[in-house]
Amino acid sequence: MADMDNKDQAELDPADMEDVEEVEEEETGEDVNSKARQLTVQMMQNPQILAALQERLDGLVGSPSGYMESLPKVVKRRVNALKNLQVKCAHIEAKFYEEVHELERKYAALYQPLFDKRSDIVKAAYEPTDEECEWKADDEEELTEEMKEKAKVEEEKKDEEKEDPKGIPEFWLTVFKNVDLLSDMLQEHDEPILKHLQDIKVKFSDQGQPMSFSLEFYFEPNEFFTNTLLTKTYKMRSEPDESDPFSFDGPEIMGCTGCTIDWTKGKNVTLKTIKKKQKHKGRGTVRTVTKTVPNDSFFNFFTPPEVPESGELDEDSEAVLAADFEIGHFIRERIVPRAVLYFTGEAIEDDDDDYDEEGEEADDEEGEEEGEEENDPDYDPKKDANPPAECKQQ
Repeated sequence: MADMDNKDQAELDPADMEDVEEVEEEETGEDVNSKARQLTVQMMQNPQILAALQERLDGLVGSPSGYMESLPKVVKRRVNALKNLQVKCAHIEAKFYEEVHELERKYAALYQPLFDKRSDIVKAAYEPTDEECEWKADDEEELTEEMKEKAKVEEEKKDEEKEDPKGIPEFWLTVFKNVDLLSDMLQEHDEPILKHLQDIKVKFSDQGQPMSFSLEFYFEPNEFFTNTLLTKTYKMRSEPDESDPFSFDGPEIMGCTGCTIDWTKGKNVTLKTIKKKQKHKGRGTVRTVTKTVPNDSFFNFFTPPEVPESGELDEDSEAVLAADFEIGHFIRERIVPRAVLYFTGEAIEDDDDDYDEEGEEADDEEGEEEGEEENDPDYDPKKDANPPAECKQQ
């Protein structure tokens, strides 16, 4: 029997022997990979190793990869030429955004009559005609004429029972409350004041003037302040920074200025009065001291931190200004042009749909990856039964 085994082995084709050796090498490679994975997991669970790795990675931020240093001098020279071309591209891009700003100015004048009419309807200065009020909602498509007539009669009956409101009450307050970015700024004591807000307009800088835009908040006469107009102006720049031209990514807000609010006595919601008790060290007597301190309010929006000439701000002021710029840009780009859709909530639903789509795409990608693993003939589900513990930041 042994002779037969030896004979069979002798008759094996040399190519078959190579295949056997390759398989054995692959199996050996799998063992090595398995040990390497186990070692990696152990290392990633060690806080000291993680800290050292993070320190090393932090040190690499902003440092060259070393690839450029490895290039021949003549190639580096050509890369420098490409970088000079890139700087010229940045300057052309800046000109592009300047022309975009001019287009915004042009079309703002075309939009304004429509926005003015919107304002007139909101504050009851104009009553729209029946034709202007016709709107076919999605949920009305399936209604029969009889059902529509019945619904119309019921609505008219409800309107008769209620006091006839003027315009669209609390229009802008509702818009603000429907938008998370703005509702986070609102305090309960701000709401009675914002009920008097009648309109918000965007004004762009005149042609030939430095790039800027202003937000104008129009109020009806009220008991809180004497102003009928509050303004916030944002100064912008659309040119590459000479010290870092590659960072240019369109116009950036460089600073902003608010306005003085002429508060009625006792109505300033940006300040609050607190009382503190102080005990005299020697006599032991107690006295009450009244102090006026800043108070959280939407109306702090009109008194942003001043940017010094040096341009250097502390961290708190930088954070406040960054949030301020985001809010100002959002009001200009989204709120003013689409106010009615934020009033009804339709614009918010659209924003939510955008986020949901991204989530669905991510889920689909994960599903595809899982499917690929299951279809892989070498995939072993047992290996995933006990996945490595998640790395926890220390």
